[in-house]
Amino acid sequence: MSLVIGLTGGIASGKSTVSKMFTEMDITVIDADIEARLAVEPGEKAYNDIVSQFGTGILDEDGTINRPKLGSIIFNNEKKRLLLNSIVHPAVRERMAQKREAAEAANEKAVVLDIPLLFESKLTALVEKIILVYVDEKTQLVRLMERNGFSEEEALSRIKSQMPLKDKVELADAVIDNNGTIEQSRQQLVDILSEWGI
Repeated sequence: MSLVIGLTGGIASGKSTVSKMFTEMDITVIDADIEARLAVEPGEKAYNDIVSQFGTGILDEDGTINRPKLGSIIFNNEKKRLLLNSIVHPAVRERMAQKREAAEAANEKAVVLDIPLLFESKLTALVEKIILVYVDEKTQLVRLMERNGFSEEEALSRIKSQMPLKDKVELADAVIDNNGTIEQSRQQLVDILSEWGI
């Protein structure tokens, strides 16, 4: 049986960096964000459902969904946002489950589900162990401003839209403190995996 590990963090916490470390260790990573993009490509069921609900006005000339256009529709409309989520989320979960089953069928030691909003989306039942990538608020703010070119105000509003990282610490089975160097984070990951027999 493969150990199913949930990998989560917060915006600009360094989760993608840790995700890459798993890949470098030849551990399958199933990324919820990537699966969400693939689920809404032309021809997919979720794509067809979105177009039938939101109309062709949300499409670019090449037939793909224009994310900013769709985003502006759902941003201030709770009902439409929930409608979109009810189409996209089951499709993403199904895609992730298929890939997880393939990894389990191949007898892989572990498979990682990279889910940014693991706790907020109440998806913890999908995994057996949870690793949280943690940084303190000041580091998170600085990294987000540098990475995205946000003002302090813009960066803070993005951070505050998520559950605080410090509240996630108690919910995780293991925490990688990503305030230090990449090498320090990698060593923490190696230690956690060896403790779990991987």
